[in-house]
Amino acid sequence: MKLGKVVGSAVCTSKYNGLEGLKLLIIQPLDKRLQPKGERVVAADVVQAGEGDICVMARAREAALAMPDIKFVPVDLALIGIVDEYELRPDGEADIRLKAGWTRYS
Repeated sequence: MKLGKVVGSAVCTSKYNGLEGLKLLIIQPLDKRLQPKGERVVAADVVQAGEGDICVMARAREAALAMPDIKFVPVDLALIGIVDEYELRPDGEADIRLKAGWTRYS
């Protein structure tokens, strides 16, 4: 998974069967310091992201599997999460405290 920032939207006059109604967004990939990395790409949006949002992206087969109510479509990049909070820590340092309102997974 990678991080990216929504910088615009793409409009298609014709789409593959099964992609009708699916929003396509233009994404600027980011590195771990949230700096631009590489060329802009187009991603399918399944999380209702908007311009300026930092998102988590899935590639390849995982992107196709993220599509709602669709068995399989030829999608290579999908937005699967919107980042609410991001903190970069030095290697080896971790914060394992459970924040208020968060659910512990077992």
